[in-house]
Amino acid sequence: MMQNDLFRALAPEMEELAPGIVLFQLYVDEQKFMDVVKYAAAEIPFRHMVTPGGKKINVAGTSIGKCGWYSDRRGYRYEPKDPLSGKAWPEIPDEISTIISDAAAKAGFQGFVADSCFINRYSPGVRLTAHIDQDEKDFSQPIVSVSLGVSAIFQLFGESRGGKALNIPLHSGDLLIFGGPARRAYHGVKKLENAFHPLTGDIRYNLTFRKAL
Repeated sequence: MMQNDLFRALAPEMEELAPGIVLFQLYVDEQKFMDVVKYAAAEIPFRHMVTPGGKKINVAGTSIGKCGWYSDRRGYRYEPKDPLSGKAWPEIPDEISTIISDAAAKAGFQGFVADSCFINRYSPGVRLTAHIDQDEKDFSQPIVSVSLGVSAIFQLFGESRGGKALNIPLHSGDLLIFGGPARRAYHGVKKLENAFHPLTGDIRYNLTFRKAL
């Protein structure tokens, strides 16, 4: 058990931070989700993709599920198989899928079942620039995000990249849901600080569960 378990009973089960933004503090079993990260990377290792313009994406990624998010010069999209290896993405474990669906239901998103999970790996000094997730087919479906390892600041902007952001600290074991009016908002992650976590060292992992198809 991680030390977060000591505080789990004291944390509110869920807190609505803004319309469509729900945070579950210290909600998941960190080791259980870290095992998913290891399982995914063993099948299809993390890699730095490129944007359609050819720019390297600083956050490394891999996927599990019926499809995986991918980016290269052909564009942003979901692929049924890893374009480089030709292998099918590993499946989302049933137990993990149930945890994610149950959290979504508590937040008001009944019937959410993820068919894809993109796993980001952040190294010290790496940030995720503000963007909109818009490669999915149904924007009424939320995105469910699980944080592991080093803490980070998630930023929610709104309809444009500029302006003042809602800064949400995310710690290992936290689960964040954004959907409804927040689903098409610009969002990003501040530069990762140089820190240490017993589960991941100086790395942060973020598992983003989506209904893509």
